[in-house]
Amino acid sequence: MEKKKIAFICVHNSCRSQIAEALGKYLAGDAFESYSAGTETKPQINQDAVRLMEEIYGIDMEAEGQYSKLFSEIPDVDIAISMGCNVGCPFIGREFDDNWELEDPTGKSDEVFRFIISEIEKRIIELKMKMTK
Repeated sequence: MEKKKIAFICVHNSCRSQIAEALGKYLAGDAFESYSAGTETKPQINQDAVRLMEEIYGIDMEAEGQYSKLFSEIPDVDIAISMGCNVGCPFIGREFDDNWELEDPTGKSDEVFRFIISEIEKRIIELKMKMTK
C-alpha cells in the first residue's frame, strides 16, 4: 500500500513547517511521507529551529536536504496541514485538511521554540496513530 503524502504549510516555509517535515520523517516515516512548503520562501531555514532540532533529536535538517520551498515544488499531496496563520493562511490552490494553529516561534526564546517543537511532535504522533488504524 502506497503511503499518503502530507504537506505541512506555512507562509515562509522556514520554521514550523520545516520542523513538522523533519519530525514527520523521523517519527512517522513508516506511516506517511512528509513534505513542507510555503507560498513564499526564505534564503535558509530558521537557524534556531535547525539548532534545537539537532540538540533535541539529533536531526540536522539542512544536512537532510531540507530547504525553504514553494508549494508548487513538492509532489501532489493527499493531506495539507496549515501550521497556523497569524495574519492569513496562504492560498495553495485547495482547502487545508487541518490547521494546527501553532504560534510562529521566530525571534522568540528557546523555551517558546521547545514548546512549539513539543506540540508538533505530539501532533505528528497523533497523525501517525490515525493513519495506521
